[in-house]
Amino acid sequence: MTTPPLSRGGTLFVAMLAASLASTIGGLPFNSLPVMLGSLADSFGLPATSVGLLGSVCFAGYLAGTLGAPLWMNRIDWRLLTVVGALGTAVSFVLSALVVRLPVLYAAWASIGFFSSTMTCLGMRVLSDLPDKVRAFGVRQGTELSVTAAVLFVLPPLVIAQWKYPGAACALAAVVAVLGLSACWVPRHSLLTPQRASGSSARLGAASWFAIAVFFVFLVGNIGLWAFLERIGASLHIAPSSMGIVFAVLKLLGGLAAFSTAIAGERFGRQLPYFVVTVLIAAGLALLAYGASFLPGFVAFALGAWVWEFAFTCGCVLQTAEIARTDSGGRAVVLVPAAFALASMVGPGLAGRLLATGNFTVVLMMALASSLVPVAVVIVRSVMLRGARLSGSQGV
Repeated sequence: MTTPPLSRGGTLFVAMLAASLASTIGGLPFNSLPVMLGSLADSFGLPATSVGLLGSVCFAGYLAGTLGAPLWMNRIDWRLLTVVGALGTAVSFVLSALVVRLPVLYAAWASIGFFSSTMTCLGMRVLSDLPDKVRAFGVRQGTELSVTAAVLFVLPPLVIAQWKYPGAACALAAVVAVLGLSACWVPRHSLLTPQRASGSSARLGAASWFAIAVFFVFLVGNIGLWAFLERIGASLHIAPSSMGIVFAVLKLLGGLAAFSTAIAGERFGRQLPYFVVTVLIAAGLALLAYGASFLPGFVAFALGAWVWEFAFTCGCVLQTAEIARTDSGGRAVVLVPAAFALASMVGPGLAGRLLATGNFTVVLMMALASSLVPVAVVIVRSVMLRGARLSGSQGV
């Protein structure tokens, strides 16, 4: 196999940064969704049912985009796809600000979900070609969360407070347009040699589907917790202003976690990081569940939420990299956003049902159970590989 063009000076870094910026477009609607929907409801007087349906419609469009991405991702010029995705997302935001009719709003938010998911899938497809996948996906998630944190710091006090939803939607459209300039540096096609890239025409193997399924289970419990994290804080009588500080720092810590994972890369192997992530998630959940017994409520909630977010983000990076390793054609990794979208639909609903029959402890236990699945898979795989080696040596 010939050396991929990644080895040329600067190509690796430029491709990584451009893909990360393009992928950030896909994260903006999801990460700003609560703020945007709340502003939309206040600005236009929409009932809760309509606002909730707008969120569902957005995720439906997002899911449609992720499921379709494997079909066209390797067949379209990636720079052209970046331009179309960024333009489609920006125009949809502007349309939702100008036309205040529910059918148009539903269509606009479905388009926001569709085009933004295309950008997420594109970024992941480019990054799946890079040699150190943990580092690549760490930079991508760190960039996304850092930009999102900056936007969320500015949006509510400076934009929404003065111009309400129309101003917020236009501001996000402008951010998307700036991020869309990354099209100038996104590679036009796969960075791998044609021999390896052509593997995308084959069906995904069992290993890819299994890795995606494990990631989905990991996401369900943790996203279910994320949906009710604010309610956990409210149950501890955390003031709204203090709650805002917790969530603002939380996003910054998510970015720090992703960049930390990127810096570490694969130097610690593929097993130890999973154990560290699981221990940290368990520690964060324990603080949320029992921290108020020996710490002030705010301190317990903040520390628990921050430790959990840090570990959860690291876990997402590690498992995305694992999925990318299972398929050299890059089709498996573009299904990661689909797993995320499905988990975002299932997790909060399941957590809500569990919460109706108990207290927040059941939601925390669900997050812990989901978090134990990836490390359990690592343990089983390690035992099986060790057994295979022993059998091979005895056979010799």
